[in-house]
Amino acid sequence: MRKLQQVTGIALMMLCCLSACQTVQEQVEQIALVEEHSDPHTYSDYTSIGVTHLDLELSVDFKSRILSGSAQWTLTRNNSKAMEVIFDTYRLGIDSVILDDGSKALYSTGKSDKILGAPLTVKVQPETKKVTIYYKTAPDATALQWLEAEQTSGKRQPFLYTQGESIYTRSWIPCQDGPGVRFTYTAVIHTPADLMALMSAENPREKNKEGLYHFTMQQPVPSYLVALAVGDLAFQPLNDRMGVYAEPVMLKRSAAELSGLDRMMSAAEALYGPYDWGRYDVLFLPGGFPFGGMENPRLTFATPTILTGDKSLVNLIAHELAHSWSGNLVTNATWNDFWLNESFTVYFERRIMEALEGREYAAMLWDLGLQDLKATIRHYGEDKQPYTRLKLDLRGQDPDLGLSDIAYEKGAALLLLMEQTIGRNTLDSFISRYFAAHRFQSVNTEGFVRYMENTLFTRFPRLRQDIAFDTWIYKTGLPENCPEVENPRFRNVDRALEGFLSGGSLLSKENTAHWSTHEWLHFLRELKDRKPDGQTLKTLDAAFGFSGSSNAEIATVWFTVAIGARYEAAFPPMEKFLEHTGRMKFLEPVYEALYKSDAYKARAARYFDSYKDNYHPLARKSVAAIIGVN
Repeated sequence: MRKLQQVTGIALMMLCCLSACQTVQEQVEQIALVEEHSDPHTYSDYTSIGVTHLDLELSVDFKSRILSGSAQWTLTRNNSKAMEVIFDTYRLGIDSVILDDGSKALYSTGKSDKILGAPLTVKVQPETKKVTIYYKTAPDATALQWLEAEQTSGKRQPFLYTQGESIYTRSWIPCQDGPGVRFTYTAVIHTPADLMALMSAENPREKNKEGLYHFTMQQPVPSYLVALAVGDLAFQPLNDRMGVYAEPVMLKRSAAELSGLDRMMSAAEALYGPYDWGRYDVLFLPGGFPFGGMENPRLTFATPTILTGDKSLVNLIAHELAHSWSGNLVTNATWNDFWLNESFTVYFERRIMEALEGREYAAMLWDLGLQDLKATIRHYGEDKQPYTRLKLDLRGQDPDLGLSDIAYEKGAALLLLMEQTIGRNTLDSFISRYFAAHRFQSVNTEGFVRYMENTLFTRFPRLRQDIAFDTWIYKTGLPENCPEVENPRFRNVDRALEGFLSGGSLLSKENTAHWSTHEWLHFLRELKDRKPDGQTLKTLDAAFGFSGSSNAEIATVWFTVAIGARYEAAFPPMEKFLEHTGRMKFLEPVYEALYKSDAYKARAARYFDSYKDNYHPLARKSVAAIIGVN
């Protein structure tokens, strides 16, 4: 799943901060009182009347940029006296609501909140089992990116895709939009001719001439994992249960990049048990996709920026595949518990890559992750320390504020510490049992802590104290016992950098031929800290062609180094990069570096004004906040 590298430009306000003088136990108790089962980011009272199944039917209108149709919900009653069911909406046009007896339901749409949208409250009868909501989306719905043909790779047909995480599904489906609510679904999607529709469900392999597509998802999923894509798409199988979807012009190289996907799946299943979702396919989206990947069940949505031709960035697919267990199978109950999704996934991803590429390769991933974690904590600073806890309190705030490296890297580091403390085999056994015990369920932090108390802490009575478990979850910053992984490959890079900067040795393609993307990232990050001048960059560019790199990870760091050194030769390819790249991980640091430079502040605004229509609404919002544009 995606992560926001930073939360630059977004107002970070905590409604209640815990006192620095509180004990860890006092903080644990206070947070537990705030939220045991509640979800502050949904209006729905799903503990009174919830939902179990969705029958969705929508028509896709590219001209008006609107989805229109109906969502029929099957209800479940937990409170026999409840006489209304509440759904989340965000700028949806509600036409009518019909009960299962055919009568029109009384309904009301409450006051809209800029973050949560508006509640849709429907009056029901004691015998009501289903409600059908007829509606249409807004042309600028947050979850939807509508692309003109010229914004796609093939430039033949328009394209649409959805992005539901964290609370954006409510902008295209009226739903109980919290990760603690799970349901099965069917869907009928009507598209223009010559386009294919795909969902996070059982999918077609070829286009339907009538533009009529039927979908079924038999396993219960939370709303943020309901996904739709419509475009000029084709399919290529990789084996009997995996394949790749992409625009035809991208299909061959997309399939080639993932030709080892079966090995990845075998490694994952060997670690933590059978894959529970039937097929695993990957859809490569146009360049405007704002994230690296989105773990939509059965169909990962992926950025084309990993198509480097050398498989150097496929660990991103390992991450999304790992989500099939951690996140999709066992889900964080609220966005305050987001770390439960991502910490297990990062740890799992690195174990998959270790199985495929060896311990030294995985060590580089751990090292880069720790670098990211330390940079994020520095970025937050003292005044924003509450956001460096694993368990968050985001009441009244955008849940995306929690989608940072804290959830990913701090949580994964805790699992690595547990591995180093109790042994890998013991931890693997625990994780496997945890996934099995909570299969197709949602878990909050307090539930996870109780599970730990009943399993590992019972078996290892001193473990909680020895690893400072509560400090990791409820305290801010980086714990003193944060583990590090021995990384000989990066130490070799450090020596090469020192030799280059001191003039004692040269860097060439010959003596760096064995370097991976990760080694180059470490090299460039360390170089950036040394604040090199333009002549140094000119020398490196002549030798390695960084300004024209097709590897977006490398290009992003290089461009931020070039901005600091005012290395103008990098700016034309940088502008082209910003035009064609929509992934927030790459956009944000480049725009931030431009905006922080007095020399290039105006250029940042000019680039954004020129290319913002190529970006997803979430990316536009993020970059606009960085450069101070309304």
